[in-house]
Amino acid sequence: MLYHIYETQRSLMEPFTDFAQAAAKLFSNPMSPFSESPLAQRMSAGYELLYRLGKDYEKPAFEIHSVDVDGVGVAVHERIEMDKPFCELRRFKRFSDDTATLTKLKAQPVVLIVAPLSGHYATLLRDTVRTMLKDHKVYITDWKNARLVPLADGEFHLDDYVNYVQEFIRHLQGIYGNCHVISVCQPTVPVLAAVSLMASRGETTPLTMTMMGGPIDARKSPTSVNNLATNRSFEWFENNVIYRVPENFPGAGRRVYPGFLQYTGFVAMNPDRHASSHYDYFKDLIKGDDASAEAHRKFYDEYNAVLDMDADYYLETIQTVFQDYKLVHGTWDVRSPDGKIERVRPQDITTTALFTVEGELDDISGSGQTEAAHDLCSGIVRKEQRHLEAKGAGHYGIFSGRRWREVVYPQVRAFILEHEKPQAKIAVPVTETPDDNPPHRAAAAAATTKAVAPAPKAAAKPLAKPVSTAAVKTPVKAAAKTPTKPPAKAPAAVATRWVAPAPAATTSKPTGAAAPADVGVATPAKTTVTAAASARTRRNAARKA
Repeated sequence: MLYHIYETQRSLMEPFTDFAQAAAKLFSNPMSPFSESPLAQRMSAGYELLYRLGKDYEKPAFEIHSVDVDGVGVAVHERIEMDKPFCELRRFKRFSDDTATLTKLKAQPVVLIVAPLSGHYATLLRDTVRTMLKDHKVYITDWKNARLVPLADGEFHLDDYVNYVQEFIRHLQGIYGNCHVISVCQPTVPVLAAVSLMASRGETTPLTMTMMGGPIDARKSPTSVNNLATNRSFEWFENNVIYRVPENFPGAGRRVYPGFLQYTGFVAMNPDRHASSHYDYFKDLIKGDDASAEAHRKFYDEYNAVLDMDADYYLETIQTVFQDYKLVHGTWDVRSPDGKIERVRPQDITTTALFTVEGELDDISGSGQTEAAHDLCSGIVRKEQRHLEAKGAGHYGIFSGRRWREVVYPQVRAFILEHEKPQAKIAVPVTETPDDNPPHRAAAAAATTKAVAPAPKAAAKPLAKPVSTAAVKTPVKAAAKTPTKPPAKAPAAVATRWVAPAPAATTSKPTGAAAPADVGVATPAKTTVTAAASARTRRNAARKA
């Protein structure tokens, strides 16, 4: 019922927010007579703030169209690589017409960024993606708003999250041979479970796991988020924060944890800070500080955009991660897509290097919660494990902003590069500018290889061994030893080129001329011309002598 009340209120407020937006432009537009009034600047700022507080924030776009790679501008094309009912695997494909830059891009590591499904969209990691694109091929999980997923697509559980991650990892491994995985905040737990299950089955695991600010062991340094989960029972969450999606959305009737409740919880953690930020925005508008005002808009366009989470996933996360601590107790069982129950055993991971990152001032995932992954992954040798605590960084500072770019990212990049291995080579010549060939080209290459295979045994045996396309000298004396009987049947047309020997009737000395690289089987006409040319050469030499 609460969800319906919220949507009704939002619908009633929409005309007023539209009016506030129009009034703000009316008092700020220099062509409007209202902008000449003494209080025009304040009136415009007040209406603008009212509009920002009341508007509905939709999912933002990544808006990453280009990146700078060593001083060279590289175009970025965003596309959907895989589309699942509750998630899209999104790829940021890079293009360049600079040969040196293109060669560098093709050899860079492949990274799967697993974005959190905890209220905000994956665009919250925009700065993470933009920075990573300078040195990596980047894929990211873009989770869908549950209220937009029809009931016909089924439910979404924490087990499905783990299975999605495994499927995405296998997809990248099938293209490149292997990949690196980075998880930010909430997904550190399901990513560790996914890699653990792959290791237990004997599958190839990612080269590295980088875990940033996640609740691997929520018992350590508990924050207000952890306390809320532990102080309330499972039944309380199910009865008080789970609602059904209203009828005006594609997912009508689906049980969800609404995004507006999650947003309310975010703001309630630091209400004074948000109130101060909005007041500063009001003052910046009055002063005409456009740069600061635009920075405020960009931040809150992202921060205020929230999504609904499927109820089953949300409740299972509360119980598994924050109440029963199943991962650290070794009691977590995951159901695979085929219905098999498997125990999560992080100690089975042996071939994946581990890097954990925490922020000194993180108020969402406390100190030590992410570092606990090292104790669980006892099968990874110590030299393959690393931990970083970013001094002065809060939760968002470890994956966005100046500290991320200057402190955290250089170490993440070095760690990935240290454990990078040669990628699987695609057997087809590169004829395009993309940073790699799409998967379908591998199949095309296989078909091409099959088409140019040597002729079958039934075909006549070639008169000479195949040689490379480089020019080759053909001594005439050596050719005299070859049989004079022409082949009964011309050899089948193949891609490999052959150099034909001269016929046996030719007895002249070698002229030293190089045979063309694309010469086919010699014909009698070509032989007569060659012999005549050799005779003329001898006569001319005799006259000069």
